[in-house]
Order: sequence, then C-alpha cells, then structure tokens
Amino acid sequence: MDVLLTGFEPFGGELTNPSWDAVQAVRSDGHRLTKLRLPCVFGESVAAVREALAARRYDLVVCVGQAGGRDGVTPERVAVNLDDARIPDNAGGQPIDEPVVPGGPAAYFTGLPVKACVAALAAEGIPASVSHSAGTFVCNHVFYGLMHLVATEHPGVRGGFVHVPFSPEQAEAGGHPSLPVATTARALELIVRTSLSTSVDLRATAGTLH
Repeated sequence: MDVLLTGFEPFGGELTNPSWDAVQAVRSDGHRLTKLRLPCVFGESVAAVREALAARRYDLVVCVGQAGGRDGVTPERVAVNLDDARIPDNAGGQPIDEPVVPGGPAAYFTGLPVKACVAALAAEGIPASVSHSAGTFVCNHVFYGLMHLVATEHPGVRGGFVHVPFSPEQAEAGGHPSLPVATTARALELIVRTSLSTSVDLRATAGTLH
C-alpha cells in the first residue's frame, strides 16, 4: 500500500508547524510512506498535491494542518469550496469569498473513516474528535483541492484531512492547549492504519449542536 502524508510549513509568524513536525516523525507500518511539506500558500499548496498524485498512484492520502487552540486531533469531515482568508498566506495572498475551484461542487465529504479513526485514538488515550469545519484558510483549500482531484482525476484514492493542535513549545506563551509532537505522530500512525483497514466507518454519533 502506498500512503502520502503531507504537512505544512510554518505560517502566521510561527517558527514551526506541528503538522509537518509530526508527519516527519510518523513511522511506516508495513506500507510505503511518502512525506511532503506543503507551502502555506493558496494555489501553490494544491499544485504540490496535484504533482505528487501525478507522480505515483497512492492508495491513501492524508493531509495534515495546524489548528491552534484545538485541544485534540480532529479528522475533518467536510471540505467547502470557499477561500476566505482572515490573514495573508505566506506569499501575501488573501482571497476573500473566492471558490477553491470555480464551478466545483459546494462541498466534498472526506474519504477517511473519521469516526473509526477517533475511536482508535481514544483507545490509546489520545484526545480526538470529529470536526465539521476545516475553516476557510489554506488547510480547507488543500482539503477541498485534494478531494476535487480524487473526484475528477484519481478515482479510487482515499483522501482526507486532519487538524492537529499546537506543540507545547508553541502553546507555552499563550496558554493554549497542546499535544507533544510524538503523541501527534502516533495519532497520525493510528489514522493511517485505521484508514487502510476500515472500509465502512463506525455508525456512532459524532454530531454537534453548533
């Protein structure tokens, strides 16, 4: 099985990004594992994913991004066709109310068994929950771009997106929730393993009231 894991370069004035730090620490569990660092730039990030998918046929693609302020690992359920940047990306771009893909569907659901993934993490004591919004910054841009590529150019590939909390070093100054990078890496290993072995997601509630 061929697996592609992606993380992001630092952004927003940060010196590190736990998504890439954790991806670098992920170990293979009998599958061929490729790791790719994405620029935190609208357009360029999806182009890098497109190039990677064109170079090799992957069975599973998991893109990972930082969600500072969240207290656990959150597999994302829905990607929306919307770029609406609160801050500029690393190239200074700041799209407002623009589609990720002009004329594309309003949204895509993930190809990952997100409920089974959360259960696998909980079984090892790693805080996790299903998220229903990946935001409207570059993370959602990549998530939607990936799912559009899967739907239009790479059928049969399973793909999705996972947000991870700050690392302790990032969170120290502001008192934000955090996870050690080693714990986040273990969570990603479990998500990959669960996604490769689970074809039908758990039928369990993961809904929210707001």
